[in-house]
Amino acid sequence: MSLPQRSPAPALARPAAYGQGPYNRSAMTGVGPTVQRSMAARPMPVRPTNGHPMAAGPVMQRPAPRPTVSFLTVTEVAAIMRVSKMTVYRLVHAGELAAVRVGRSFRVPQPAVREYLAGARTDVA
Repeated sequence: MSLPQRSPAPALARPAAYGQGPYNRSAMTGVGPTVQRSMAARPMPVRPTNGHPMAAGPVMQRPAPRPTVSFLTVTEVAAIMRVSKMTVYRLVHAGELAAVRVGRSFRVPQPAVREYLAGARTDVA
């Protein structure tokens, strides 16, 4: 007994690769490099000046630049002061050296190190 033969499936058209063929989205919607818009098409808002040059509105000014403060790690402070890290920790915990706690570690502002060293000088006779 033989099985009935099926006819071959009809060949279907394959879709074109992305961005090619008749279904190119930018060509259909008018979006993309095919359409160029001129800036003259947009209406520009006009403020009345009433003849006064400063009447156009407030002018935003930049805030004054803040001095940058760099922070040092305890290890860096210890190297600058030529002491151990434990000594720096003692100074921070005693309040003699200003520091900021970041997570579980301390950061010491560089001006605080300079101030501490300037105040810790002693005159030797």
